[in-house]
Amino acid sequence: MTDLKSIARQALGLMDLTSLNDDDDSARIQALCRRADTPAGRPAALCLYPAFIEDAQRELDALGLTHRVRIATVTNFPDGAPNAERAARETRLAVAAGADEVDVVFPYRSLLDGAPDVGRLLVEACREACGGATLKVILESGELKDPALIRQAAEIAIIAGADFIKTSTGKVAVNATLEAAEIMLETIRDSGRDVGFKAAGGIRTTEDAKAYLELAARIMGKDWISPAHFRFGASGLLDALLATLDIGETDAAPSGY
Repeated sequence: MTDLKSIARQALGLMDLTSLNDDDDSARIQALCRRADTPAGRPAALCLYPAFIEDAQRELDALGLTHRVRIATVTNFPDGAPNAERAARETRLAVAAGADEVDVVFPYRSLLDGAPDVGRLLVEACREACGGATLKVILESGELKDPALIRQAAEIAIIAGADFIKTSTGKVAVNATLEAAEIMLETIRDSGRDVGFKAAGGIRTTEDAKAYLELAARIMGKDWISPAHFRFGASGLLDALLATLDIGETDAAPSGY
C-alpha cells in the first residue's frame, strides 16, 4: 500500500489551490499566493476570480513563482448559463488578463432540458476564445446526477475541445464524488483523446485524495497522472496534506471550495 506521505506529496503538486469566495479581495489573494510556496512543494495552479488575476501575477512575481505556479480562473461561473457569446467573451478577457487556464461552467441545465447542442456550441466558442490557454469544462456532475447525462456531458465537452473535464463548481449541494469521477475518467479513456480530469469540491483529506488517485490509476494508469492530466480543485486540502507531511499549517485560513 502506498503510504500517505507519498500520496500527500503527489497530491500537493496536482492541486489547483482555490479561492472563489464572494468576499475575496486583493489581500486574500496575496495570502493565497503565499500559501502556495510550501516546504513540500507547490500546487500546479491557483484558481481565483478573473478580477484578481493581476493581483496574483504581481504576488507570484514578488515570490519568484512566476511560471512555476499557473493562474487559473473561472468563467460562466457558477451559474452555467447557456449564453455562448457571454461565456466566450468572459474567457477571452480572462486570457487577455493573463490567465493560463480557464475553468468554464457547462450549461448543464440545457442538457437536462434535452438540448445538448447548447453545451457543444458554448464549449466550442470558449475553446476558440482560449487560444493556447488550457480549457477546463465544469460539468456540475452533482446536478446532472444521472450517470448517462454525466457521460453525455463529458463526451460533448471532449469533442468540443476541452483540455480537462471537471466535476463541479463547489457551489452546489453535491460536488465531486467517486461515482461521477469514475464515469468521467472512463469517458476520457474511451474517447482516445488527450484530455485531463479535475475533481473539485469536498476533497478535504489526504485519504480523499488517495481514493481519487487510486481510481485514476486503475482506469488511466499510474503514468497518466501528472499536472498535465489530473488536478484537485481544493483549498482546505492543502493544510491536510501538509499535516500528513508533518508540516505546520500555512499562514492563511482555507478558503474557496
